[in-house]
Amino acid sequence: MSSPQTWFITGVSTGFGLELAKLALEQGHTVAGTARRPADLTAFEALAPGRAHAFPLNLTEAGTVPGVVAQVIERLGQVDVVVNNAGYGTAGAIEEVTDEQIRHQMEVNFFGALAVMRAFLPHLRRQRKGWILNLSSIAGVLANPGLGLYCASKFALEAVSEALAKEVAPLGIKVVIIEPGPFRTDFAGRSLVVAPAIPDYAATAGAMRRYFEQADGKQAGDPVKAARAMLELVTMENPPLRLAMGNRAVDLIRNKLESQLAELAQHESWARSLDYDA
Repeated sequence: MSSPQTWFITGVSTGFGLELAKLALEQGHTVAGTARRPADLTAFEALAPGRAHAFPLNLTEAGTVPGVVAQVIERLGQVDVVVNNAGYGTAGAIEEVTDEQIRHQMEVNFFGALAVMRAFLPHLRRQRKGWILNLSSIAGVLANPGLGLYCASKFALEAVSEALAKEVAPLGIKVVIIEPGPFRTDFAGRSLVVAPAIPDYAATAGAMRRYFEQADGKQAGDPVKAARAMLELVTMENPPLRLAMGNRAVDLIRNKLESQLAELAQHESWARSLDYDA
């Protein structure tokens, strides 16, 4: 077991966030966890009184994030690991999703996570050490019909994370992008927002809706194993920038990257011909 650390995890009421927090607490770490509902905050602190610290946070109100982070640091002192876990999915074709759904999806999955990172960076820089784990998805690598808005939020998170990793590496801060496939959380059930359907998209976006309906509760991924992997990750001297999780994630990401390389090679001579002549 590694030395006790202090973790900050968003979204500890269910899913990855809850399993990661529980396992970290079992291993003797201190965890500051966020949730929106008072009952979830109370239940979280009951997991390990004195080491489980709950903070109310609504990521759609990014302006409140710095204040919450300041409270965490004031109460707990050093924070070693920051985990952007909170998030959800919106199912629907690009035309089907509403303006409100678009804004809310990006506020939580991207702008909220970005606000957390920016609020903690001065603290991590002063320490000259620390970790930021950002929960992305296979949807942060490949986009599928019926999930484009969610994919956009995760593509954006991956881009910011990749850039940040290069900016802070000389300062002793490590950034890792977590890319889970289907795991047995409530992502495909209670947490999923479904846009109003347009019949013309029944074969494309509609197929994604049907997939979620039949997959909910039957996903192959084990959230407890994912939590163990994240705890192991922060003990590594040279961690990967990206960590895919689950067989489906590995297979689909590999297929996407191989297809992209093949397409690049197919049009390479044309692409190279577009510079000024030497």
